[in-house]
Amino acid sequence: MNSTQASGGHKRRDIEIFNPADGRHVGSVHDQSPDAVAATARALRDAQPEWEALGANGRARWLFELQAWLLDNSTHIADVLQSETGKPRAEAELEVPAWVDLINYFGRNAGKFLSDERPRPHGPLAWTKKLSTTLRPYPLVGVITPWNFPLAMAGLDVPPALMAGAAVLLKPSEVTPLSAAEIARGWSEIGAPKVFAVATGRGETGAAVVDAVDYVQFTGSTKTGQIVARQCIDKLTPYSLELGGKDPAIVLADADIDRAARGIAWGAMFNAGQVCVSIERVYVEAPVYDQFVTTLTRRVSELRQGQDDRNFRHDVGPMATMDQRDLVTRHVSEAIAAGARVTTGGKPSGVGTFYEPTVLVDVDHSMSCIQEETFGPTIPVIKVADEDEAIRLANDSRFGLSASVWTGNRARGRRVARRLDVGAVNINDAIANLFSFALPMGGWKQSGIGSRCGGAAGVRKYCRQTAITEPRLSMMIDEPMWFPYTKIRLRLVFGAMRAVGARGLRRIGITQEKNR
Repeated sequence: MNSTQASGGHKRRDIEIFNPADGRHVGSVHDQSPDAVAATARALRDAQPEWEALGANGRARWLFELQAWLLDNSTHIADVLQSETGKPRAEAELEVPAWVDLINYFGRNAGKFLSDERPRPHGPLAWTKKLSTTLRPYPLVGVITPWNFPLAMAGLDVPPALMAGAAVLLKPSEVTPLSAAEIARGWSEIGAPKVFAVATGRGETGAAVVDAVDYVQFTGSTKTGQIVARQCIDKLTPYSLELGGKDPAIVLADADIDRAARGIAWGAMFNAGQVCVSIERVYVEAPVYDQFVTTLTRRVSELRQGQDDRNFRHDVGPMATMDQRDLVTRHVSEAIAAGARVTTGGKPSGVGTFYEPTVLVDVDHSMSCIQEETFGPTIPVIKVADEDEAIRLANDSRFGLSASVWTGNRARGRRVARRLDVGAVNINDAIANLFSFALPMGGWKQSGIGSRCGGAAGVRKYCRQTAITEPRLSMMIDEPMWFPYTKIRLRLVFGAMRAVGARGLRRIGITQEKNR
């Protein structure tokens, strides 16, 4: 086995990558030491000022060069994604177009997003000033991504951070690092400025990235996110976290049941349920409960599961790791032991890390499949009496990432959406917010802090603000608040502030003391 020298003289083992569908060895990467990460960070910092100086248009030209490279190499990249994740071909081929779309959005809009703001003065003290806010990037942004979408998750963060003018150090999951290495290869092959690099490794490598950067964007489990947040707080490093989810779907009695079943089947089984915004629990109004369960069970039982080649033969792939498969197994087994019933699926397939697409009924809120994030191909379904009970149970969770509402009445859907304690709600659709870059993607409660995308905010989050004031008049005169204080001058200033800001008789200095 190859190895790389670490600090202290001992050897660090390379990380071997295996296809979870069949256990086949598909590659290896270095487990980079903290010293190696620090050296990479220094090189990125050295290159960042020139990158910032290119301006938004100059930076966009390089991003569009990378976009062209991605398209030219899309078949190979999909092969790499399949090799390290076992994804179906359709889902493997999705991730390059996601990058294309993200580069197009941020490359074309970042210049506008980063332009100076010139707010109007609010009162007398500021009337003599011109006000502006300008943005400067954090020199080095660290992006830490999970294993479920090895390429697309980085696409949500790397292009906007680069367009902001920052250098970027990407740390992919040690489970799926090969496709991130392809992005680094592409950046190098187009001859772009050396402001983007990938650090591969285990937890110690990730901790070194957090130590080395000026801003951290982390996507992953709530437990690991809490560790990252504590490390950032110790250094006062700003951060944004997108963490776990337990997304509810509410099916109201006036919904199109066939559409709801098809949409929920996709929203729960997309990427074998390994999506932060997967539908993980469903609340159905009693009048349509039986019809919905029958339709959903049929839809899920029709899904094709297996190891794909390039021919789009399967819909659902394996779990990314054996530990993840075992977690799904535990949730289903505990639910059955507590009285739940399986209508389809319900067990590992016996091959690799596959777990059968599963529908659970007779579920209650005490079960682990409702309380904990499953991140797998299961759909627990609960009958509710009405809309109010559905909302109450949907909000009864420590997570709050996104949700969906299925109804034939759009006004009712919007009303329900505004009562859900989540960062996003899709009406008669699932996961749609993930592909809407003008909207913020962030979670409430233990699902995260901050957000991604969101139009201008998706770029500005990687910048620091500088407030600038300058005299409005070219003639230089002493400011009214400067020394020496005089009664006449300050009465004029404070009187103007009172006249603009106060109400009633207080505007002209007449007040009435209350009896004591």
